[in-house]
Amino acid sequence: MAEPEFEKLLEELEKLVAELEEGELGLEEALKKYEAGVKAYKKCRHLLEKAERKIEILLKDESGQLKHQQFEPGGDN
Repeated sequence: MAEPEFEKLLEELEKLVAELEEGELGLEEALKKYEAGVKAYKKCRHLLEKAERKIEILLKDESGQLKHQQFEPGGDN
């Protein structure tokens, strides 16, 4: 089974941040890593927003109003 895209991007982002925080990179390489990190961050943010919209759609009642439910891992909601 392939690793989900979000988790892969998040792992990549964490790796890039760690490399930048080490401070061992030259300016050019640091800029490349920073740009890659920004792209990964934006993609992660997009995927999270998409998931949030999907959850909102799933939680709307018959009249289109959001139903507030407590999330319980492994539960029926």
